[in-house]
Amino acid sequence: MNILLNASRRSRWVLVIVVAVAGAALIWGRDLIGLADGQTSRKALTTASTDRSADTSGGSGGAAAEQSLDLSEKQTTALKVGPLGTHEFQIQKTAVGAVDFNENMLVQVFSQYPGKILKAFYNVGDDVKQGDILFTIDSPDLLQAESTLLASEGVLELQKKTLARATGLLKQGGMAQKDVDQATSDEQTAEGNFKAAQNAVRIFGKTDAEIEQILINRKVDSTLVVKSPITGRVVARNAAPGFLTQPGNAPAPFSVVDISTMWMIANVIETDAPAYKLGQEVQMTVPAYPDKVFTGHVTNLGSTIDPNSHRQLVRSVIDDPEHLLRSGMYASFVVRVGDPVTSLAVPADGVVREGDGTMTVWVTTDRRHFVKRTVTTGLRQDGWVQILDGLQAGETVVTEGAVYLSNKLLLGEAG
Repeated sequence: MNILLNASRRSRWVLVIVVAVAGAALIWGRDLIGLADGQTSRKALTTASTDRSADTSGGSGGAAAEQSLDLSEKQTTALKVGPLGTHEFQIQKTAVGAVDFNENMLVQVFSQYPGKILKAFYNVGDDVKQGDILFTIDSPDLLQAESTLLASEGVLELQKKTLARATGLLKQGGMAQKDVDQATSDEQTAEGNFKAAQNAVRIFGKTDAEIEQILINRKVDSTLVVKSPITGRVVARNAAPGFLTQPGNAPAPFSVVDISTMWMIANVIETDAPAYKLGQEVQMTVPAYPDKVFTGHVTNLGSTIDPNSHRQLVRSVIDDPEHLLRSGMYASFVVRVGDPVTSLAVPADGVVREGDGTMTVWVTTDRRHFVKRTVTTGLRQDGWVQILDGLQAGETVVTEGAVYLSNKLLLGEAG
């Protein structure tokens, strides 16, 4: 009985162990199967992702290669299309500078003799004509010259009377011939001194009529008149009543400049310096008169390049018959430096600068399908852009509305 009981206990334990082992084996097998399934799933996902990436890259590569759009008939109304044409481009250089007086036509007006200024008649900005009186001075030198003139006239009159009396006495035998000859010599000397005195007064600017009045009235006038030597505009005045003036001592009482021409002074970049030559035609504009074009020519080229700015001075004489320009005005100018060239060209509205800096033009053959073309551009003038490479003569291009196509391509069909 005990033996049977012990056997029954051992069987139960064996059964428990077998069940436990079977359960563990079942759980372990299930984990192995799940792990294998997970690896298989991850592999499938990776493969699918790779396939999608390859499809995507392949699709974008094809789009980049073609870069085209198809528009509906309604959408094409936003564009203007035309054949690729040509345009004549001027070979020219541009620069900016400032307007200044033509110093070759600038005159500093001094008195020829020292004296005290009595009156000044014009102010800065006034226009004067040649011969207009700018100022007057009280001149001791003029006073001395007029006094000498009156004295020489008196001596001449005396010598004339002496010669006449000597000639009369000679005829009556009351005078020797040598005395008559001496009187004749004295009269000629007095006449020479008188003429010299007249010329001395005439140097001060006195006319023959004024000199005659001095002799008739026997009255001197020390007022020296200083006139404008040219027709122009007063640009500086340092004259005032009571001021003493000396010939050639700065500052000049008045400065007058002929404003029929002005200077345009510019500093051009060093790389453009070889293109400028003397005599080249210049077209200049100023902000004060944006619709007015002033013309002239290059008259002076700087002999050195500024070591700090690396620029060269270019000076031009600009015609200004209407006297519109003012010294100090900001100005820009264009100089034609070569013969014009005729080249393929597209209107400026037909060329688009992309985000990477490239220039593009849209080309079409049927006015519905448009292809973007990268081009190389050159000069820009009068609303035209020179095409150096990327297009062929005879192609049909978008002449207005190219930005619309580029934006539509960038945003996609939703744009």
